[in-house]
Amino acid sequence: MDHYKFHEMNLYFLDGVQKYSDGGRIFGPVPKAVWAKRYPNDDKNMITANTDPILVQYQGKNYLIDASMTPETQPEKLFRNEGAEGQKSYVDESLAKLDLTPEDIDIILMTHLHNDHMSGLTALKDGEIVSKFPNAKIYAEAREWYDVRHPNSRTKNTYLDFNWKPVQDQVETFEDHLSLADGAIEMFHVGGHSRGQSVVRLHQDGDYMIQMSDLFQTVAQNNPGWVTGVDDYPMDVISSKEKWFEEGIKHNYKFFHYHDPYYTWIQYNPDGKGYADFQKRSRKPLIEWTDDLKDPAAK
Repeated sequence: MDHYKFHEMNLYFLDGVQKYSDGGRIFGPVPKAVWAKRYPNDDKNMITANTDPILVQYQGKNYLIDASMTPETQPEKLFRNEGAEGQKSYVDESLAKLDLTPEDIDIILMTHLHNDHMSGLTALKDGEIVSKFPNAKIYAEAREWYDVRHPNSRTKNTYLDFNWKPVQDQVETFEDHLSLADGAIEMFHVGGHSRGQSVVRLHQDGDYMIQMSDLFQTVAQNNPGWVTGVDDYPMDVISSKEKWFEEGIKHNYKFFHYHDPYYTWIQYNPDGKGYADFQKRSRKPLIEWTDDLKDPAAK
């Protein structure tokens, strides 16, 4: 579990489920000959991803950004198809290291409600799927909350009723923008990957950090044109990435990550190419950098 102190905020990158994903699925229209020069993959064309919730402690409250996955609530086939077979979540263990339990979480910010972000909201107790964080208020964008309860033929395998039904009484929705802690923590609707996807921005003394949700599934995807094969609205992904990446470069944002297994956060150079600053994850990834493919931070 990695830690970063952002002024008066403490960020902890909890250890969620690690999984494999098909590289062609995640990099979509980008040819492998291009993306494979920037991101590790194995001989089966697989890349690896974390599903690591970020705990933000601020002004006596515990905020959680996304929730990872709960293996015991997942049908075996579904978990296997997610590329997470044989993996487990260590969120409870991470919280215990901070003398916390799931009951201590006050607020959960859900960037979107896909299975690999949402199933960690639940737990299995006495054979029943129940809320894992029973005392938390859960925020989701209104369109996303509607869509998870009314899935279509494309989304029915990731918007699952056994994920949302146990927590429905805890959910509060917002439209377009949410401000908490006097504006220190904000959510902005961006769409793209899903219709109601949002990003999370932290603000302290003129400095900003932003979690771009699945607009940036990997640190290699800062190019706005690098959409994925699982984006529902790819043109919205491009426009949102253009807007927020330009904003982030202009104001020296630190971009922090849920899925990327190599970096917790990155601050880009003024030209948007290369890293001005970063924090590497201490947790060992399922697929590591090789001698032929150098970690950008080592260059």
